[in-house]
Amino acid sequence: MNFKEKIDPEKLPQHIAIIMDGNGRWAKKQGLVRAMGHEKGTKAVREVVEASSETGIKNLTLYAFSTENWNRPKREVDTLMKLLVSSLKKEIKTLQDNDIKLNAIGCLENLPAKANRELEEVIKKTSGNNRMTLTLALSYGSREELTHAIKEIAEKVKNDEISSKAIDESVINEHLYTRNLPDVDLLIRTSGEQRISNFLLWQIAYAELYFSEILWPDFRKEDLFEAIYNYQNRERRFGKTSEQLS
Repeated sequence: MNFKEKIDPEKLPQHIAIIMDGNGRWAKKQGLVRAMGHEKGTKAVREVVEASSETGIKNLTLYAFSTENWNRPKREVDTLMKLLVSSLKKEIKTLQDNDIKLNAIGCLENLPAKANRELEEVIKKTSGNNRMTLTLALSYGSREELTHAIKEIAEKVKNDEISSKAIDESVINEHLYTRNLPDVDLLIRTSGEQRISNFLLWQIAYAELYFSEILWPDFRKEDLFEAIYNYQNRERRFGKTSEQLS
């Protein structure tokens, strides 16, 4: 089935977020070291970014490295950081050719200096692009993000910059790393796992969740198109009844 042809361009999700899971298990199945799974996963990243751009998706956020991932074996972490640097260098042309702006969220100061420099350079070079915003969640954890936001707001209340009575959802949104992004409409997780893993907990409040059995290195354009088609065939009620929507 060609899912791309079935997608309604008038009902596209404005923001897709993906938990790219299964690199290690893919490598194990092939009899390879885990690092090879992460390397193969870069092809899936390229496919999904291109497919999103082709379809007209305006915002794509990829969970690339969590705050908890720092606890993995040092060799694997070092490999992931080197892969980040090399991928950014390789993909700058693709981003420019497709008018894609790169963005990053998380505790970026925790990244190795070389990775941070390369990230900042690509973000700067693509800052004028506006067809799609690709956000990489790096050294990111949603609980850390929310804690950071609460501390910032509390400090402003303490300094009389804002009244506690004025705190609402919009104020909280303004203090999140994703302040310039819309809420997530569609959250995809690959590899068959069905959990959120501390990813965009605030932003996915009304997102449609889509779990794929495919391991991330094997995820391709058609798989993304299928997820979008599935999303378009769901009824999004936002607390209302079906009768109210009709």
